[in-house]
Amino acid sequence: MSAQRNTILLVEDDPTIALGIVDSLEFEGFRVVHAKTGREGVTKAREAKPECILLDLMLPELNGYQVCEQVRAFDPHVPIIMLTARSQESDKIRGLDAGADDYVTKPFSIGELIARVRAMLRRASRVIATETPFQIGEAAIDPAAHMLRIGRESMELSFYEIELLKYLHARAGQVVSRDEILDKIWGVEASPTNRTVDNFIVKLRKKIEPQPEKPRHILTVYGLGYKLVP
Repeated sequence: MSAQRNTILLVEDDPTIALGIVDSLEFEGFRVVHAKTGREGVTKAREAKPECILLDLMLPELNGYQVCEQVRAFDPHVPIIMLTARSQESDKIRGLDAGADDYVTKPFSIGELIARVRAMLRRASRVIATETPFQIGEAAIDPAAHMLRIGRESMELSFYEIELLKYLHARAGQVVSRDEILDKIWGVEASPTNRTVDNFIVKLRKKIEPQPEKPRHILTVYGLGYKLVP
C-alpha cells in the first residue's frame, strides 16, 4: 500500500461505481472525499482542497461541465479527470474547454484510472520555477504566471496547456509524436482511443491561432504528430 496521503475528490452519483473507486483509491493509500451531486462537488472542492478531482459528467444539480467551470474559478491548477460514458469528440473537447485536464471513458479499468491519477499528481507536484516567457505568433506565453496574452487580451492557461506549449516550444521546428507527448507531459501510455493530445491541440489553437481551422503555428504532421512553428 502506498504511504502517500494525497486527497482525491470523487464527484460521482452512481453509488456502485463510487464505492468501487473509493475502495480502490483508499487501498492505494489515498484519502478520498466523495460528493454525490455537482453542487456538493463544488463545495467540497473548495473546502477539502484536493490534489486531484475525479469528476463524472452526468450529475444531479450541476453537470460535470458546470462543476469544472466553477472549480476553475477559484482553483485554476488542480488536476481534473473527467469520467464520462460519452465517446464523441465534441463532448471531450467541451470538457477540456470547461477546464478538465484529461478524461477517462466508461467503462474503464480501476488500474488505468489509478495510473492516470498518479501521473496527474506527479506532474502537478513539480515546482515551477520562474521561467522565461516566449512568443508564438502574436501570443505571449508566461509559463510562471500560466498566462497567455494577445494584445490587450489575456487568459489563464491550465497546468497541462502550459506544459504542452513549453514542450512543443522546446522542440520548435521538430515533429513530436502523440505518444511522446503523452509520456512526457501526462506520464501515461498511449492507446488507440486516447485523443487527449489532439483535443488539447484543438483547444490551444483556438487561443493562439488567428484562424484555428488554418493553423500557422501548431501544425499537424499527418501520421507523425505535431510541430510548432513560433
